[in-house]
Amino acid sequence: MTSPSTGKCPVLHGALTTSGMSNTAWWPNTLNLDILHQHDTKTNPLGKSFNYREELKKLDIPALKADLHKLMTESQPWWPADWGHYGGLMIRMSWHAAGSYRTADGRGGAGTGNLRFAPLNSWPDNANLDKARRLLWPIKKKYGNSVSWADLLVLAGTIAYESMGLKTFGFAFGREDIWHPEKDIYWGNEKEWLAPSDERYADVTNPSTMENPLAAVQMGLIYVNPTGVNGNPNPLETAKHVRETFARMAMNDEETVALTAGGHTVGKCHGNGNAANLGPSPEGSDIAEAGLGWMNHTTRSIGRDTITSGIEGAWTTNPTKWDNGYFKLLFGYEWELKKSPAGSWQWEPINIREEDKPVDVEDPSIRHNPIMTDADMAMKMDPAYRAISERFAKDHEAFSDAFARAWFKLTHRDMGPKVRYIGPDVPAEDLIWQDPIPQGPTGYDIQALKKAIAASGLSNAEMITTAWDSARTFRQSDLRGGANGARIRLAPQRTWEGNEPERLNKVLSALEPLAKAAGASIADTIVLAGNIGIENAAAAAGHMVEVPFAPGRGDASDAQTDAESFAPLEPVADGFRNWQKKDYVVSPEELLLDRAQLMGLTAAEMTVLVGGMRILDTNYGGTQHGVFTQRKGTLSPDFFTTLTDMSYTWVPTGRNLYEIRERTTGKVKYTATRVDLVFGSNSILRAYAEVYAQDDNAGKFVNDFVAAWVKVMNADRFDITN
Repeated sequence: MTSPSTGKCPVLHGALTTSGMSNTAWWPNTLNLDILHQHDTKTNPLGKSFNYREELKKLDIPALKADLHKLMTESQPWWPADWGHYGGLMIRMSWHAAGSYRTADGRGGAGTGNLRFAPLNSWPDNANLDKARRLLWPIKKKYGNSVSWADLLVLAGTIAYESMGLKTFGFAFGREDIWHPEKDIYWGNEKEWLAPSDERYADVTNPSTMENPLAAVQMGLIYVNPTGVNGNPNPLETAKHVRETFARMAMNDEETVALTAGGHTVGKCHGNGNAANLGPSPEGSDIAEAGLGWMNHTTRSIGRDTITSGIEGAWTTNPTKWDNGYFKLLFGYEWELKKSPAGSWQWEPINIREEDKPVDVEDPSIRHNPIMTDADMAMKMDPAYRAISERFAKDHEAFSDAFARAWFKLTHRDMGPKVRYIGPDVPAEDLIWQDPIPQGPTGYDIQALKKAIAASGLSNAEMITTAWDSARTFRQSDLRGGANGARIRLAPQRTWEGNEPERLNKVLSALEPLAKAAGASIADTIVLAGNIGIENAAAAAGHMVEVPFAPGRGDASDAQTDAESFAPLEPVADGFRNWQKKDYVVSPEELLLDRAQLMGLTAAEMTVLVGGMRILDTNYGGTQHGVFTQRKGTLSPDFFTTLTDMSYTWVPTGRNLYEIRERTTGKVKYTATRVDLVFGSNSILRAYAEVYAQDDNAGKFVNDFVAAWVKVMNADRFDITN
């Protein structure tokens, strides 16, 4: 036996991510299903029975808020507060937790507490926010399970604003923590932090060409580079990038100005020293750093000598007070480019009066120049931004209200509908970006409505596809979309190509009068019709089932729908219906995984749904790709039995087309796409497919399909799942 003293490790390697080779490293072209295996309950130390919404009922909210107010001015020697107030640091933490949200896929945002984990905890833009979280730890420790990190990270910034004099718009609890990094979020393909912006643009001078679904201009930033595009100051160019990146996280010009000015009314930038003296980020630091990063053991690194962004200085004269000082200085002086002590470009005022300078964070007898970033100067130099800024400069009350509302939107945008909000500070006002839906009726005769639908003349496939298209828009990333609200009948969804408008209009024309006659919502009626189609197809396969149905969906109106904000929810591909709008660089099977993950499906649920939908004849446009059966329209496992049958061979005939031929005769039996065949070629998905292909699992297939179907139909029913 080899002794450890010989230098060979006595344990198995691979515990560290830097050791060994993963399957995807050995076989880079394999389909990575990790996106569907996120947040397994086994990673949650609180256990399967833990219910955060119930725990919140135990939370002493006034006491928690009082403790947070107290924290703001209790400076700790290991990381002292600027001017004795942690407000700026806490606001930046909340901002950066929420600011990663993007509309394209709804991912990012503060809703999961993901700022605690890589890569976000180690982004260059998030430098020293690890200190903010450690300052919050005594409060998290005190209140324990009754407040999540996700809620606490956002509440801290909101309380910070209140402590500095802002009347905030409100706050809602209800964000649940995750317990390991999210591998499913694509932040870009750069191999280095802050790589040139050009890498994610077709043309960096045209911000709209930024790669979707990305929103930030560079890897490791929340929005834009504060020193200019690629670090080159040019406020008018920066303005274009600010406008694009804020639009990609659901903000218009007024909200953008309010957030920029309001965020920079308090706190400061830190760049008073040599950034080369900073150690690695938290994920790369030595174990002795206790999980902290960016540590400086060479020179003094706290107080006035802190290094974070590399820019040095405060924006306003009184950085711990909510006032109109930002606009006073921005418009009150001319500004010139200078370099910070850390070597970063920043704008400083020309001939500023001594009394307008902010005092040093440690010594009030010393005053320093205020600063502006390139994005701040954009608020002055871009014509549209300037007009809004001038209005806010003249009307502090209007500015405060606009900022409070924009801050609330920023920190709550990914929480989903208002029904999920918890706490005494939830605003009474319904906001259009919350996608409001009225409560639907529940007292109508469901069985009578089912009979009327069954007699409507609609086919099973028409009813199933319409229900599916209505529900498939749900995104667990930001809890938007879904069947509730019946927005499939409104703009823009009614004309989406993937919804087959001609078929959709036919089905809606048949169902809408039935819903009205029964006193039911159209949303309920669409789902109920899909259920009827499933029940009929199951019966045709010899299985009598009743698909569970929960009434109560409401019908949203045009006035309750921000049509523009729903545009990003339009599917560009739906592997469940074997459709994609066009060919993409990303493979069809990867598009399927992305859609399944957004819908909250597991790999097994995705598998059974695809197999069932094929045989139910629900393909887009009625194509027969993947319809591996001689008994089309039945809820049978024929898709899986054919897929695993070695009497067939698969022959490619196009980029995404294959023929399924009999081995003995060469006769073409079926056609297929990559989305079909991946369930027979990928080892994990084939394992699931084989379960449903077994002779003894026909009943299991039907039951599992129904369960997965109901999950999709009810994904947005927060009124019954909260």
